[in-house]
Amino acid sequence: MGLAKRIIPCLDVKDGETVKGTNFVNLRSAGDPVALGKAYSEQGADELCFLDITASFEGRKTFTDMVTRVAQEINIPFTVGGGINELADVERLLYAGADKVSVNSAAIRRPELIDEITNRFGSQVCVCAIDARYDADGWHCYLKGGRERTERGLFEWAHEAQERGAGEILFTSMDHDGVKNGYANEALRELADNLSIPIIASGGAGKKEHFRDTFIEGHSDAALAASVFHFGEIPIPELKAYLKGEGINVRV
Repeated sequence: MGLAKRIIPCLDVKDGETVKGTNFVNLRSAGDPVALGKAYSEQGADELCFLDITASFEGRKTFTDMVTRVAQEINIPFTVGGGINELADVERLLYAGADKVSVNSAAIRRPELIDEITNRFGSQVCVCAIDARYDADGWHCYLKGGRERTERGLFEWAHEAQERGAGEILFTSMDHDGVKNGYANEALRELADNLSIPIIASGGAGKKEHFRDTFIEGHSDAALAASVFHFGEIPIPELKAYLKGEGINVRV
């Protein structure tokens, strides 16, 4: 059976509330992060992801106090990202209750950040998040919540992140984000088949079949989703029962 596939709700937080958009824009409110985190933990989510989505763009630090409040309400692994630029940021968030940190823009700008985090805290603490879009010249990585294109290609950057010690890759396809037409399974499969660390699929979940497809076709190790959980479209216990029925190894 291999390792159990993980279901990870993601809280995108802006100004203290959970928000959700489409293709990284048109954000709408989805509720209180602390209440949502607690509910997902109780419903059987395998992990929780908390992203302060404007931290990098606005150049400020993640809401440490909110991280603490969420951590106190859950009993599952907790990943926090947004505005992490140096070891002091990582230290503060781990102290506040995070189990892992997710680095994105800062790691592309200064890849040594991954080495520093993993050398100090271990690979298991470092999730390298990659926001990428399929442009005319292939998959390219974007910074600042999808606002700024880089010349880094998705696959070569993911490989470098692994070489530098990242414990997981969280890949969000910007083209698929919030559209609910399924994950970018072709790109996910290429990542999963060429890297030795777990790949988390993000961007595109709209129905239960999409989770099944990313595990089977995309070879993903985990599937992250937001709006389908926040707005009650797919209850987590129902999703896991469905996946088990489809022969996928999940914890229920």
